[in-house]
Amino acid sequence: MTRTSGAQRGSVTLSREGLPGWLEPVVRAVETVEPVQLSRFLPPEDGAGRQSAVLILFGESERGPQLLLMERAGSLRSHAGQPSFPGGALDPEDGDPHGDGPLWAALREAEEETGLDPRGVQLFGVLPKLYIPVSGFVVTPVLGWWRDPSPVGVVDPNETARVFTVPVADLTDPRNRAMAVHPSGHKGPAFLVESALVWGFTAGLIDRLLHYAGWERPWDREKQVPLDWRS
Repeated sequence: MTRTSGAQRGSVTLSREGLPGWLEPVVRAVETVEPVQLSRFLPPEDGAGRQSAVLILFGESERGPQLLLMERAGSLRSHAGQPSFPGGALDPEDGDPHGDGPLWAALREAEEETGLDPRGVQLFGVLPKLYIPVSGFVVTPVLGWWRDPSPVGVVDPNETARVFTVPVADLTDPRNRAMAVHPSGHKGPAFLVESALVWGFTAGLIDRLLHYAGWERPWDREKQVPLDWRS
């Protein structure tokens, strides 16, 4: 990756060369998964919705594989206080929403929100576009390998409350898993990790990735965590 937010635009490509062996199940899942296997909410057929992207960034620590997450500021109008992947809406400068625009947007947003140096990220896959009805976003999940880790943290407290990594081992630990129950009655997978409750769109993506990569461990789907009515 040769571009940063303040730098001249370079080229961005998907590459699987040199990925660690433990990422192979994820690569296979990306190649084979169908949109309906990820979510029941798919982009409107009429093309409505705001194009956006998130960066699903895999790194490696002393405890093995990990994911980069952030917690959105409580003052935001959309998804306030929710843990999420770095990401956001495409800007015109990102380019074609149906081309490499989502790749640029995922890297740009990650840099703006966490201070991540995109030059240390190797993008290796893109999942099918999904839809978030509550916000009207059409989301392209972009997957990356944190080849050369860089310091990360809160860049703008008005947007981000904190930035943190979660070991995949904690995400697959049955003790950290539950079903989040929204006041509307909707239920979805959740993760209780790093003093955070990860739920909603982000938790759904993590849940499906763990499942189709073959990393999921049996867990108690009767265990429930109620969500606040403001969620």
